[in-house]
Amino acid sequence: MPPAPRIPLPVFSAGFRVFFLAASAFAAVAVPLWMAVRLDGVALTGPFAPRDWHIHEMLFGYGSAVLAGFLFTAIPNWTGSLPKSGRPLMALAGLWLAGRLAVGWGLGLPPIAIMALDCAFLLALTTLAGIEIFAGRTWGNVKLLVPVTGFLVANVTFHAGNIRGMGSEIGTRLGFAMLAVMILLIGGRIIPSFTRNWLAKLPPGPMPVPFNRFDGTSLVMAAGALVLWVGLPDGALTGTALLVAAGVQAVRLARWQGVRTGRNRLLLMLHLAFAALILGLFATGLAAFGPALHATGAHLLGIGGIGGMTVAVMMRASLGHTGRALQAGVPLTAPFALILLAAIARTALPGEVALWLAAILWTLGFVLFLSRIGPALWQANPAKRRPN
Repeated sequence: MPPAPRIPLPVFSAGFRVFFLAASAFAAVAVPLWMAVRLDGVALTGPFAPRDWHIHEMLFGYGSAVLAGFLFTAIPNWTGSLPKSGRPLMALAGLWLAGRLAVGWGLGLPPIAIMALDCAFLLALTTLAGIEIFAGRTWGNVKLLVPVTGFLVANVTFHAGNIRGMGSEIGTRLGFAMLAVMILLIGGRIIPSFTRNWLAKLPPGPMPVPFNRFDGTSLVMAAGALVLWVGLPDGALTGTALLVAAGVQAVRLARWQGVRTGRNRLLLMLHLAFAALILGLFATGLAAFGPALHATGAHLLGIGGIGGMTVAVMMRASLGHTGRALQAGVPLTAPFALILLAAIARTALPGEVALWLAAILWTLGFVLFLSRIGPALWQANPAKRRPN
């Protein structure tokens, strides 16, 4: 008889395992490293100035890993295809790690080669996602490929702007915009669905409004406002468009009955993270009328909206897909709360105090996240473990 196929290590048995683990570990290390760089305690020898490295790695290092973990888990559920596992995941994880090392320390490569190496991961991710969506004929998911492809373009633009001496601002804004659009799109799909499923088990009461024309219109408005902001970050037109988009998204969120989810912390986290993203859109809209709130908008979007939502999604997916109860006590609520507190500290306090406190809160949040969720990611599912 032929030998049975070798079962991969648990961490390489599913995309969410390896990439959620990589993303959270990287988030816990990258911010302290950034603070050490600011104190001249660590030298970066890659192609970017220190500030640009920090921005790039939070967007395209951390963000791309979370995106990979989500897509490699969600798309097989949507299409009925087999999830990626084993050697393909090892190769993709190695490619992602090589990008982080090259961007930080160059690896002896010229900037154009570093760009190619770093962008290869997102190119592979976009290509594989497109192949599976089209092969599965799940046409409703094709629209997700637009912001995913836009995120790849943003990374290319970031590198190209640096190589040509034109700065990284457009690539940065496009990266923020594409991640925000993905959260508005995916969050608008999972938050009301998860909320409805849970509320259906409770005594009768208001339920989330199903996706309708209002939701579709609100997504188009937000995407349009964000694209306008990428090309024209300042001015009354952009500011007004972003403020209107934020207001419409706030109405959208209110229709999902988040006020009824207080007893389910995993659900409440999703609603609060979506609210943080809306606040980021609002602050970015105000910043378009004057420069004072530029950093506020970026950090509310990045730390509160993107950071909060990715932590909430990684937490829920990791528990659910490893056979653990979808419950978040204090040990799992604390990491999310610390991330939101980091966003508040970074935007509400002055100067260096804000920077250091936000860095400490962010790092502590991800260390706690790893301590609780990490074992679920690198160990086998409880039901699949062999008896002692």
